[in-house]
Amino acid sequence: MREKDLCAKLSRLDSFVEKLEQKIRALQTSSVQNKINQLMDYFLYLREKGTPQEIMSELAFCILAANFSASKSLEIQQEIHTNILKISKEELIEILRRKGHRYPETRATYIIYAREKISFIFSLIRSQQKTHAIRDWLVININGVGMKVASHFLRNTGRFDVAILDFHILDLLERNGVINRPKTLTRKKYLEIENILFYISQKIGIPPGILDLYLWYLETGNIVK
Repeated sequence: MREKDLCAKLSRLDSFVEKLEQKIRALQTSSVQNKINQLMDYFLYLREKGTPQEIMSELAFCILAANFSASKSLEIQQEIHTNILKISKEELIEILRRKGHRYPETRATYIIYAREKISFIFSLIRSQQKTHAIRDWLVININGVGMKVASHFLRNTGRFDVAILDFHILDLLERNGVINRPKTLTRKKYLEIENILFYISQKIGIPPGILDLYLWYLETGNIVK
């Protein structure tokens, strides 16, 4: 990238950060902050005291929410939560169909496969291993879990040093001239955009996983998790 283009890009980024910080500071004095505080407490509870059932339930939610409604995924999670360690693939497919999930067979298969490894996943969540090492393991070893789903799951289980590149977040960054949205979000491109969010996070003083909640609200007017 030419020096002139780089300077222009950094200028757009810093301008975006300045405006974004003003919006976030306003949210921090509103009822939105209460919701974010509740979610942070919930995420930290899962990391420190969550049971294998609760961890598996959260992983199921993150698998369901990829390219699907977060609120509808939450409804499904609430229905399957108590039985998540025992439910059959056929029962799960039926529930997903009844709830209108776009990919009932595929997502049910992913969830049942992930459940076979929940004991080790649970140990990873409780461990002191670095978040990005755990994310890499999840992406490599759990079918249906890519960079975004793994990041979502790790944030929701109390690790806030990852960015969740949902299409809402990508839209926000593209619309403000921060990124050129890629046609395919490869691992390399994910890490590249994540580094931009790390920069924004550092400038504003909010961990990237929590920054995501503010960005999500600014884009959708709602926060699920």
